[in-house]
Amino acid sequence: MARQWGAGDYRYELVENWPQVTVNGVAADVAGDSDGRIYTVVRDPKADGTFNDITPATGHMLVFDRDGALLDTRLTGEFSSPHGLWINGDDEIFHADCGHHTVTKYSTTGEVLMTIGTKGERGAPGAPFNMCTRATQSRSGDIFVSDGYGQNRVHRYSSDGEHILSFGSGDPVFLQGWLGEEVTGTSATGPGEFNLPHHVLVDDDDNVYVMDRTNNRCQIFDLEGNYLREWSDVAGANDAVIDSHGVMHIVGHAGVELRSLDGMLLGRWGEKGEGAGHFTNSPHGVYIDSEESIYIAEVGGNNRLQKFARV
Repeated sequence: MARQWGAGDYRYELVENWPQVTVNGVAADVAGDSDGRIYTVVRDPKADGTFNDITPATGHMLVFDRDGALLDTRLTGEFSSPHGLWINGDDEIFHADCGHHTVTKYSTTGEVLMTIGTKGERGAPGAPFNMCTRATQSRSGDIFVSDGYGQNRVHRYSSDGEHILSFGSGDPVFLQGWLGEEVTGTSATGPGEFNLPHHVLVDDDDNVYVMDRTNNRCQIFDLEGNYLREWSDVAGANDAVIDSHGVMHIVGHAGVELRSLDGMLLGRWGEKGEGAGHFTNSPHGVYIDSEESIYIAEVGGNNRLQKFARV
């Protein structure tokens, strides 16, 4: 009998040799479209074979079928530290490029449909963008962007890219420490304050969930950016997805956490290690397909993409 992973009713078996090719680089995030294709954005290795994390590099996008066969390599050299990836119900692909300080919307063929931000230009303090991490949409089509590393803000845009509002506060102390700079600010830990908002998603009731990674919590807001509540025991959350049953799957320093949308912890799974099915560092991206298989992108250590089929 194959080894199973998971927690509670959520049990999985690792899909061996998925994908069917080696991902040469760091698979930063993963998402899927309505036809079952799986997309990942990859940070390329440097000339010495090592990998950048959040500092500018180059990258590309890979497209796989559900079985892990490589369908396409595209947008080679178009990225600078690719980061967050999300696909809406119309199969429009949103990519937050941490190095370019931009959010770009693509078609499934790789055509650029819209770009928010100016490539290579950091926003003024508190303004979009400075090393943004993720973009998503609400039911109305408004776009929410977590501007995590350099700004500690979340920005809301209309569906056509017009800025509506920004919320949150906090000095970029994580980024200063990461880059070896003098830490001149103070950590922001109060309600509505952020210390690396790494991910944002919006549920069907228009609650905005922000994974406040370095504060080890998830904060919940309304669409206007008003603080509602928080879950205070979410360890180093990097990414999250809500499945068809209304359960949130959060990946980060604790592996994979399962939570109800009222914050109840339903279980955790994931083991440290280099073997198949293990995570050396922290899962960085997560996607669940229509068959309830879960795909996990890992940054640091294994630098790989794995698929677990629900059983």
